[in-house]
Amino acid sequence: MTEHLDRELESLPPEARWREWMLRIEAVLFASAAPVSREDLARVVGQGVSVDLLLEDLAAEFEGRAFEIKQAAKGWVLRTRPRYGVAIRAAADVGQAHLDLKEFELAVLAAIAYHQPITRDGLKDIFGKDISRDLIGRMHDQGLISTGPRAPQRGAPYTFVTTEKFLTAFDLESLQDLPDPEQLQDAGLSGR
Repeated sequence: MTEHLDRELESLPPEARWREWMLRIEAVLFASAAPVSREDLARVVGQGVSVDLLLEDLAAEFEGRAFEIKQAAKGWVLRTRPRYGVAIRAAADVGQAHLDLKEFELAVLAAIAYHQPITRDGLKDIFGKDISRDLIGRMHDQGLISTGPRAPQRGAPYTFVTTEKFLTAFDLESLQDLPDPEQLQDAGLSGR
């Protein structure tokens, strides 16, 4: 038997209705491991209700708390504030939630993000050396990259692209949120 969700909550006074919708959004974000889209959040509130305003009110309520609402990939997530990361890793088993990337792996991941879809040969051109299949495999296993379309060249090699998990892991809403390459060069963080 399917339980019916009363989205409109017409039996409640307006303030209590708004509060219940906020709590529903909080519950959905808390329970979800992946970003939740505006469309999915709209399924738990009344028709025509502004999900954006509910998120703003909820975010304001979280001010000064250990967690916050962040926009990531194509939706929203409930996250612990970065300043509490060290405390969490000291006390809790977070498993694979913490990305343990070495500097070179991070550079390869950035190259994929900026130049996608890109082949291993394309990465070799950028770094001046072969990029191992093991390194690509580790990033793929962590869900940070995926295979893209085959390159239109001899042998049709695989290309690599970043994933929604990449966006979420680096607090990006989209690839347009990546720092401008010229700004990175000006800051001395990029040689190319």
